[in-house]
Order: sequence, then structure tokens, then C-alpha cells
Amino acid sequence: MNSNKMKALPRWSSLALAAAACAVLAGCATPSNPQDPLEKINRATFAFNDTVDRVALKPAATAYKNVLPGFVQTGVGNFFGNLSDAWSSVNNLLQGKGEAGATDFMRVALNSTFGILGVLDIASEAGLQKHNEDFGQTLGYWGVPSGPFLMLPLLGPSTVRDTAALPADWWADAWTTVTPVSTRNVGIGVRAVDQRASLLEASNLFEEAALDRYDFIRDGFMQRRQSQVRDGESERASDASDDQGAEAPKSNTQVVPEPASPATPAPDVQRK
Repeated sequence: MNSNKMKALPRWSSLALAAAACAVLAGCATPSNPQDPLEKINRATFAFNDTVDRVALKPAATAYKNVLPGFVQTGVGNFFGNLSDAWSSVNNLLQGKGEAGATDFMRVALNSTFGILGVLDIASEAGLQKHNEDFGQTLGYWGVPSGPFLMLPLLGPSTVRDTAALPADWWADAWTTVTPVSTRNVGIGVRAVDQRASLLEASNLFEEAALDRYDFIRDGFMQRRQSQVRDGESERASDASDDQGAEAPKSNTQVVPEPASPATPAPDVQRK
């Protein structure tokens, strides 16, 4: 296994274990929202993320969007989106969705060659649908409950299940193998700024409209995450508030991106 990946695993594993332990210890409390027993800690983390966003990430994303030509921004988004398609293919196959997995594999093969390492998204033009699947969704597909809501430093909204899945997602990110480290770090920064730039208009709207931005982000994330695990499949009324139970198997319906914390890079978004 690549040494860089091996070094990354303990850090993410520690984060996952710490989050799970905090959630278990908080189980005896009586929270106002049963999905958010760590609300006080989560709100403090959200305030930290929001400060980082206002001071650094949002200004950088605004400059990026205003200065760089649109085709350059599209190319950056396509390049990193192509990397994520490979892991989406694996997760679709792990969920038993052979057709979607094969489609994502073909997207990578086509865009990595004729699309100049993914800078051009010719796969979408050819009718190959893009999916966004991660290991947290795979765990949910096989019945692992989401657990309580967590607001992670810098990474933003998550759950105990999705936090525990982060080591696998990190290990599977091809960009973590890039050397030298300086180039890798620049790429991570560019990807974060590019993803934040894609959310500028949406974040400005909800900042003006939401009375409690934390509640808005938490509730939107939990609902959207459950929808992603089920691939948009409608829930029965009796299951509407049971996201901490086992999620149902999914169909192959495409879903749209979820609301994300302003301080958190969202999943790769395809631009046209």
C-alpha cells in the first residue's frame, strides 16, 4: 500500500473513533433534537468553520470566480470530478449497481484519454450519466445507521457513519498519491476553492434567508444525505424521522447535490 495513504489512515481513523465515542457518551443526554445530541459542540464547530469561510475560503473563491475564465474553472471541476468518478464506480459495484458502476468506469476511461486527463467531460456529452457515490452511502445502503449529526472542523456536516467512512474515501482519493507533497497540497487547495466557488450564489441566498443557519444546514444535510443513500427514493411517512435506523436499499435514480456548509467543500460538481 502506498506509504502516503498509510500515513493518512490513522489520522482519519482517530477522528472517526473520537466522533463515535462522543456520540455514545452523549446518548444519555436529552437533546432538543434526537439527531443532534452534540448540538452545543457542533454549533461551536460551525462557528469556527464559518469564521474560516468568511476570512479565507469565501474571499478566495470569489476572487477565483471573478478572475479565472469560465472554461478554466470548468476544466478544474471536470479534472477533480473525473478522479471522483473512479471511486463512485467502486461504490456502485459494492452496492450491487452494476450498470451504474460500469457507466462510471467508462466515464473515467473516456475522460482520462480523449478528455485530456478529465479536463474535458466528453463522457457526459456522450450520454454517460455521472454519479456521486462514497463509502458512507455504501454503508448506508447495507443498513448501517447514520448515527447522530456531526459538524467536523473544516470538513463541515457529517454523521457518525460518514465520519467512520472517511478513511476509505481518503485512501481511495487518487490525488493523495501525488508527489511532491507541495503539488498535492496546492491541488487540495485549488479543489477546495473551486468547490466553494460553485456554491457562492446558493450560499449567499441562504445566508440572507435562513433565521438559524446552523439548523438550516443540519436539517438540510440530514434529509439530503438520507435521500442520497436511497438514491432519492421516497420514504414512507412512518419512516420520515427514522434516519438513525437502517436505510432501505436503493434504486438507480439520480440525485442533486445537497445544501452544504459554506466552510465545507461540497462534492464535486459538474459544470457545463
